[in-house]
Amino acid sequence: MTERRIPGHARSGLKHWVLVAAGCAAVVGGALGATSATGAVTAGQPAAEPTAGSAAGTAAPPEADLSKADLPLDCGPFPVAVSLRTAAVLGGAPVTVAAAHCQADMGTPPDGVFLVGPDGSPAVLLPDTEGLTVTELAIRSDGSIRGRARGYSSPDVPRFAPDLEVELSWKRAGGGAWTKTETATPVRGS
Repeated sequence: MTERRIPGHARSGLKHWVLVAAGCAAVVGGALGATSATGAVTAGQPAAEPTAGSAAGTAAPPEADLSKADLPLDCGPFPVAVSLRTAAVLGGAPVTVAAAHCQADMGTPPDGVFLVGPDGSPAVLLPDTEGLTVTELAIRSDGSIRGRARGYSSPDVPRFAPDLEVELSWKRAGGGAWTKTETATPVRGS
């Protein structure tokens, strides 16, 4: 019986298996660290900035029950989905600011931004007809509301590739109305 020997270049050794394990770990780590391409935000994500009427170490202000609020969105057969919300006490009353959209089966429908008072009645700060996807919302200590969104410079821009970053802010005007200012800047290409 003759002994069959495997050539040295065909044998796997410790160095080979360490490199294979490192490569597998890199692939798995990259897959676990990847985020959604849509940039969707979990419902109820806390505001990035301190909210009005709250101080460090105090309880969060009460939030309006958004499931009972009748947000003025024409969704047809689809339910309303709240993508962002933040709460504060403004003028002695607890309020919730929410970004919501129709929960469609495909695509990313535009968001509307609503100020919901303690009685559950919403005031429209940003109608969904403006075609923006809201990515940040915060109520500042001075009572103003700040947001950030993605949008489109024209109807010709593909809906999967927003080309504008929009900074939004709302300040209280007389009679309970709010004034909105927005600044749009082009998204830098990669």
